[in-house]
Amino acid sequence: MGCGSCSTGGGCAPAGCKSNGACLTNGCSKLDVYDWLSHMDMPANYKPFQIVEIKFKGSRKDFYVNQDNIYLEAGELVAVETTTGGYDIGHVSLTGELVRMQMTKRRVNEADVAKKIYRKATEADVNKWKLAKDLEWETMHKARTLALELKLSMKLSDVDYQGDKTKATFYYTAEGRVDFRELIKKMAEQFRIRIEMRQIGMRQEASRLGGIGSCGRELCCSTWLTDFKTVSTSAARYQNLSLNTLKLAGQCGKLKCCLNYELDTYMDALKTIPDNVNILRTERGDARLQKTDIFKQLMWFSLPGEEAWLPIKASRAKEVQRLNREGIIPPDLGEPVEITAPVAKSFDYENVVGQDSLTRLDERSRNRNNRNKKPNRGQGGGQPNQGGGNQQPRQQGQGGQQPQRQPNQPRPQGQGNQPGGQPNPQQARGESGQPNQPRDPNAPERTGNNKRRNRPNRNKNRNNPNGGSNETGA
Repeated sequence: MGCGSCSTGGGCAPAGCKSNGACLTNGCSKLDVYDWLSHMDMPANYKPFQIVEIKFKGSRKDFYVNQDNIYLEAGELVAVETTTGGYDIGHVSLTGELVRMQMTKRRVNEADVAKKIYRKATEADVNKWKLAKDLEWETMHKARTLALELKLSMKLSDVDYQGDKTKATFYYTAEGRVDFRELIKKMAEQFRIRIEMRQIGMRQEASRLGGIGSCGRELCCSTWLTDFKTVSTSAARYQNLSLNTLKLAGQCGKLKCCLNYELDTYMDALKTIPDNVNILRTERGDARLQKTDIFKQLMWFSLPGEEAWLPIKASRAKEVQRLNREGIIPPDLGEPVEITAPVAKSFDYENVVGQDSLTRLDERSRNRNNRNKKPNRGQGGGQPNQGGGNQQPRQQGQGGQQPQRQPNQPRPQGQGNQPGGQPNPQQARGESGQPNQPRDPNAPERTGNNKRRNRPNRNKNRNNPNGGSNETGA
């Protein structure tokens, strides 16, 4: 949660943040500590703990002595002493008795804390500090250009200006030792400040830059994780994870720190599961271990000649292993454990738009492709449903094409071109209004030209409400 969207204390300004959400700390929740003793009343003769924890840019924190007993609250800007002279500006992250516990956790003695707090940051201090922070982005890119010109095998990841704008610390990563003496000379001439080079590891670089992990949340190293423990591939083996470096590696290129979070729970559960049970000898054959469910204490074995795997309890596998060591071969692995199918999740709403279907987009594209398909055309005339294709002629009376008529065969009465086989009254009548007589079989046939010549007349007959014709009957 960033500083601008933090609603602690009501409104958009976080409690204790005097900059109203723009405190330049890369988020108010970055490496934050909850003071669970803040609501408790201290005794009247209680003397406050003089050491205060101050937070700077990135994940850097340090302890300072409050010799003047200045009243400080979490989130306030203070001017503190530095080891190289001048002063620096930081935020108060923790006060009171919790600071003593933090020092015990980090193994810091009270006598070793020598740097002190000068004062609360004034308006002039804050303006000068903001101007110094505005120069960090441009300075880092210029320094990278100088490093490339000198062909140094190093990567500058971040720059941190001191609050009084007199010193800049450059953080870089490199595989080995780098001779950057010439680089420091050029940067000092160009920036006119004191330069300090500090090498950090890959995990520290990720903690300073921040980002979003594969889980969808901010990186643990940039929000709350302060100690980086060694992560090995054995942690993935104990948790039955695939040894895929692309999935197990984080943004720093190393193994993810979260592999150690549940490792202790898996180690406790593995104590009841037998080791070296890859093969168990039975009268039905050698059973080979296929997979193990650590928390359910189930182990799946496969027998030769059988496709299904047999799930048995880990205690039964340990017993069969003990019998094999004594030279006894049991008849089988025992009764397999019944695996209940997971209950289908019931929704309290009706799925009316298909939001639960994973293939809804595929079905939509498939229906669109079916609508875009063109109908089949015949091979003869190039028009659909005409001669020359593979389609069969439709029967008369169903609204289709009439069957072929042999020459010298009279046309049957009562059949027209209308659907259902009903005669067309406008075509069945001649000029006199009487029904047409059947055609004489001895009459000469009409040629194609006559047919084409008479076709527009038939169209006129259809449009003529009186049913008349411009030609004489045959």
